[in-house]
Amino acid sequence: MKNFSLVLTAAIMASAFLAGPVLGADQGKAIYEKANCVGCHKWHGGGGGGYGGAALSLRDTRMDRDQLIEVVRCGRPGTRMPFHDRHSWSSEGCYGMNPKEAGVEQPPQAAEFLSPEEIVAVSDYVTANMKGKGKPDRADCVAFWGEEAKQCRSYK
Repeated sequence: MKNFSLVLTAAIMASAFLAGPVLGADQGKAIYEKANCVGCHKWHGGGGGGYGGAALSLRDTRMDRDQLIEVVRCGRPGTRMPFHDRHSWSSEGCYGMNPKEAGVEQPPQAAEFLSPEEIVAVSDYVTANMKGKGKPDRADCVAFWGEEAKQCRSYK
């Protein structure tokens, strides 16, 4: 079942590349904001407390690109990490489970659904700008908020 889930994820993401344009880093950042990743993972991806509980750090994550795509698409069972693909928990489900098998462990639905292209773009944004980057610094702050942002004053 897990292999089926991975094959299904790969097929959906491949169709995203074939069906539409590949979105760039600027779009990935905009999608990170649109999908309210900032609400839990914060602008810097460091995680911490949010309305959904304590979000994991995207800066410390060991997930690879495909795993990030799957988590954005399917959410995380048993947590408040929502699913962003409106079709992810259809009869096929995610992680080798259908909605009935997931039961109360099924993740919540995101307030904002994303297209397959947007899911790939936000996952690529996290991979390129947060994953493995250590503590956020002034350059990270300026890259997110802009040179004159008051949020960046506390960084040297």
